[in-house]
Amino acid sequence: MYRKFIFYTVFLIAGVILFSSCKTSKLSKSGATTILYPAPPDTARLQFLTSFSSSKAFQNQSKFSKLIVGEKVSLPIIKPFGIEIGNNKIYICDLELEGLEIINLKKNSFEYFKPTGKGTLKKPLNCFVDKNSFLYIADGERKQVVIFDNNLNYVNAFGLGSEYKPTDVNVFDNKIWVTDIKNNKVDVFEQAKPNKLLFSFSGGEDGEEGRLYQPTNIYITDKKVYVTDFGEFKIKTYDHKGNYLSSLGSYGRNLGQFVRPKGIAVDKEENLFVVDTGFENTQIFNEKGQLLMFFGGNTGGPGGMYLPAGITIDYNHIEYFTKYVDADYTLKYLVFVTSQYGKDKIGVYGAIMQKK
Repeated sequence: MYRKFIFYTVFLIAGVILFSSCKTSKLSKSGATTILYPAPPDTARLQFLTSFSSSKAFQNQSKFSKLIVGEKVSLPIIKPFGIEIGNNKIYICDLELEGLEIINLKKNSFEYFKPTGKGTLKKPLNCFVDKNSFLYIADGERKQVVIFDNNLNYVNAFGLGSEYKPTDVNVFDNKIWVTDIKNNKVDVFEQAKPNKLLFSFSGGEDGEEGRLYQPTNIYITDKKVYVTDFGEFKIKTYDHKGNYLSSLGSYGRNLGQFVRPKGIAVDKEENLFVVDTGFENTQIFNEKGQLLMFFGGNTGGPGGMYLPAGITIDYNHIEYFTKYVDADYTLKYLVFVTSQYGKDKIGVYGAIMQKK
């Protein structure tokens, strides 16, 4: 027990030192503090834009309404895990809510989504929105992926029996890709017939380099399938047929290593973002697996993370967050990260570029 305490203490100290070298802040022209990553003299690549933890930031209420009916009750984001954005909406899987928080950016509204009947959710871990705005939710306790249409009506639910535990879901190439942490594999279903299993892959036999031991998260690009292997502290990549390609990371407290890797996302330049619940930060790797930088950390202040879990990258809703960008930069895309605890449950970061 004493040895574990010493290791954890060293780990925390190392994390603080590493974080302090990656973040800087400056006073913007408007007088607000701008938080940038990495610190000078390196060129800033990310800016912490804002955060939110309840419906308060999305409640439209006139002074007259407040006077007549009183101020609206604020709805909290309780314990967020996975996060997705699509069709002007942010979808947040909440473990304690047993449902989702849905934020409509266009309408500036916030609501709890707790379906009943066939669509009842028990432990929604991660979700995905397809091109038709259908919502797919991986529910680990229900042991199924639950599907809702663009109006949030229940459509279908599927799984592979009582020993199934889906933790993440992605839709690509008319297929539904699901990580199964219980059976250490990725299952691929036909999108048009979700109950039809097309194929599965586990990366080979025990001891082989591509073997999956505890797959938790999945992200798919035109080139690769990225899978978080929580059991081996690595991010592993496969082709679209499930053939193993490569991996990055290992267990440890140094840069480029992981302690509790979870959510992953990839930008258009094939840069890989990896959320680490243990480090309480997000590391960024290029397509070759080289570490570029990291951001976040348990700072207790703006831009920090407290047991982060989910991440999503978005290019389509920039206009809603440009007001937070420092005047010296332009916004390329958005990065959303969930924190299960703390006062900032959803952190919003922007990939930025210096104006010429």
